[in-house]
Amino acid sequence: MKLRSALLAATILAAPAAAIAQPVSGLYVGAGVGPNYLTELTAKAPTGSAKIRESIGFVGLASVGYGLGNGLRVELEGNFRNNTPKLRGTNTYGGGTFQTYGAMVNGLYDFDMGPASMFNPYVGAGAGYALNSLNPFNAYGPGGTPNASVKNTTKGGFAAQAILGNTFPIASVPGLGVTLEYRFLAVFDNQKFATTGTAGNSTLKLNNQYDHSILVGLRYAFGVAPAPVAAAQAPVAPTPVPAVVPARSYLVFFDWDKADLTARAQQIIAEAAQASTRVASTRIDVAGHADKSGTPAYNQGLSLKRANNVAAELVRLGVPRNAISITAFGDTKPLVPTAAGVREPQNRRVEIVLK
Repeated sequence: MKLRSALLAATILAAPAAAIAQPVSGLYVGAGVGPNYLTELTAKAPTGSAKIRESIGFVGLASVGYGLGNGLRVELEGNFRNNTPKLRGTNTYGGGTFQTYGAMVNGLYDFDMGPASMFNPYVGAGAGYALNSLNPFNAYGPGGTPNASVKNTTKGGFAAQAILGNTFPIASVPGLGVTLEYRFLAVFDNQKFATTGTAGNSTLKLNNQYDHSILVGLRYAFGVAPAPVAAAQAPVAPTPVPAVVPARSYLVFFDWDKADLTARAQQIIAEAAQASTRVASTRIDVAGHADKSGTPAYNQGLSLKRANNVAAELVRLGVPRNAISITAFGDTKPLVPTAAGVREPQNRRVEIVLK
């Protein structure tokens, strides 16, 4: 029930966040908590073997990482898992505390689902080192006779993990997102723990360890610029309309994430088409641009679509198609320099130059 409530709270928190999905670029930090499922282990001793039964405990972790801006991320993670499994075997029972401390290096990849998607899945894998601590862990024989005990003993081994998650951006805090993850951790190496008790000193040997974890957390990326906030149901603000810059150059502006021609845009294109006949131009350059609110690849495609729509309108108005040259620059040549993720109206444009 607690897990269900935590997942519901994460969903409610993320629901109003109609934030723009941005690839992480630069430094970020994260943390998460949740339930941990420790699968059954085999415990072997010279006097026989027993099962350390499956157990549900908890996990917590913190990480610091760096995003390359193209979906790839690398991070350093520290984690802690705590379980209290039971021990069962022939004429043996018991149990105790089973704790795992890990340090991992992870590589992750964020999938680009479009600039306005609230679903931003990612996958990853990591490798590192984990320490297991049994403190205390006791075994009892028939009649409750204590015959073995492990206390204050820590053993380590190579660890690897797989990660599957999703980030829900929080619109009110640029760079902040709620994360929901599944992690599978494997700790390799047959670890040996020294035991003491009435049965004499001995060695308890464990096989490979496997953990399944679900975590709800937060991730914060530094340096993300805030996006302009538009009032709900408010009338659309007039599009910037400088008509001629400079002589024989025209700017056509677009709404955010759109390539449709507004009425004002059609008027400017008509002025350019008429001017092309008056000045007897031999070539018309049509160059598309986008702001930095999407990924570079997405912005490149959007700027090309805008340029094609303007060129098609010029042709409809009588300009010969072979006189038009079309180029697309994506977000590489802004009129107003901005940080990544900023919606800037003057950068969402097509330039028409008569030559």
